[in-house]
Amino acid sequence: MPNVGSWNGKWTGAANRYTKAFSTSKKMKKFVGSYYYNFGDGWGASIEVRNAEPREKITNKFYGYEWMIASIKRYGDIRAT
Repeated sequence: MPNVGSWNGKWTGAANRYTKAFSTSKKMKKFVGSYYYNFGDGWGASIEVRNAEPREKITNKFYGYEWMIASIKRYGDIRAT
């Protein structure tokens, strides 16, 4: 969360790593890059789509923001649904 709109300027999940893994395909390679979503209330989220490094730990947890991944896969950007 690059923009944090909380009273103390902190996000409770900041100390954790959130990663999801998908098998690669030609279709998914076009989504490699950075994506940003502005919630409009002082909060903003950033997602980086990239190839995983060998031996990289994948958590398969995304703090309830899986809808952002689904939006990137469907529209090519993050959209509120």
